[in-house]
Amino acid sequence: MGPLVPFIISEEFSLVIAFFLGIGFGFVLEQAGFSSTKKLVGLFYGYDFTVLRVFFTAGVTAMAGTLLLGHYGLLDLSVIYVNPTFLKSALLGGVIMGAGFIIGGFCPGTGVCALAIGKLDALAFVFGAILGVWAFIESFPLLESIYYADAMGPVRISDFLGMSNVAFGFLLSLMAIGAFVATRLIENKVNKRKPTIERRKRNRYALAAASLFVVLAVTAFLPGKQDIINMKIAEAKRQQTCVFKEIPADKLADEIVNKYYALNVIDVRTPEEFEAFHLPMAINIPFEKMMERQYEPLFKQRLKTNIFYADGDTLVRMACLKAKYIGKSENMIMKESALEFREMFYEAQAPSAEAPKGELQVYHFRTNTARQMNDLVDALKNIGAPVKREAVKIKGGC
Repeated sequence: MGPLVPFIISEEFSLVIAFFLGIGFGFVLEQAGFSSTKKLVGLFYGYDFTVLRVFFTAGVTAMAGTLLLGHYGLLDLSVIYVNPTFLKSALLGGVIMGAGFIIGGFCPGTGVCALAIGKLDALAFVFGAILGVWAFIESFPLLESIYYADAMGPVRISDFLGMSNVAFGFLLSLMAIGAFVATRLIENKVNKRKPTIERRKRNRYALAAASLFVVLAVTAFLPGKQDIINMKIAEAKRQQTCVFKEIPADKLADEIVNKYYALNVIDVRTPEEFEAFHLPMAINIPFEKMMERQYEPLFKQRLKTNIFYADGDTLVRMACLKAKYIGKSENMIMKESALEFREMFYEAQAPSAEAPKGELQVYHFRTNTARQMNDLVDALKNIGAPVKREAVKIKGGC
């Protein structure tokens, strides 16, 4: 649930969900017969491939759901934790775990499941697993070089093969269907059964396979959330229906001094440009990162007015349009650029003594306002920007 926290599920509520999911997972394992060693080792003897089919089903289902949610911006795929790959230790560990699976008749999860219903062989298996973990910890200095050998980092198979996630999804789905057919044939041969499947089951299998490929096709060929927003922006520009609320720099400066709590001043330039100079109380949301989940609350709220600015007229208008299609907040753009704001308030040239009264008043207003903005920033520097809600990668694995 890591990628859903904290935007859809709160951190506290995620623990409650995890608790009930754990209970449900254990119940399903036991009801499916995975607390029986006969069911589990049947994979290695060829008479029951239920374990393989269950793992493939879980894998392709989670994969399709993840791709679909990510495609429409409901899930941030960038925060999904990918276990780093250490090729040599992974192969060696797979051999050891496979041997333990055959000898003990359980994997760690099913062993705990069987222990929960009181099976003594599971008790021996879990106790042995704990001893094995302890032995590994104690001998780790001797095994460290093997453990970290052939480090490949958090690489995905799709990246390793040089293909997109969706393309690999199609490939994995075909592999899963091929494995289902092949294992069914092996089971029939080992158990000496006739290779027949009930019509009802055959229809269910066909529907499940078709649904999987429909989901993958949607992610492959239909536009995602970002594509839809970009198309809306392009259409608005083509139809010339873009209407922007503009606020002059003088008025914005006065609003910052007197009503800073009602504004979100948003700088859509690069972080380097933001660090070089930015408006008081401004926050930096680079244009190319506006679609990130952490910024969505700013664009969906209606309590504050979002005021965008940049160095170019085109960029700030594009940002305002994008914010409009992301959320429902009130959005405005500063009429002047960031450079012009700096020249107006922080590099203002004193007028001559013979200058008109209005010019003198503007100069005094801007210099006083610049000083007040600096004082405000110093006074509120700890709360000058909204707290970012960042989704943290949940580390771990099976």
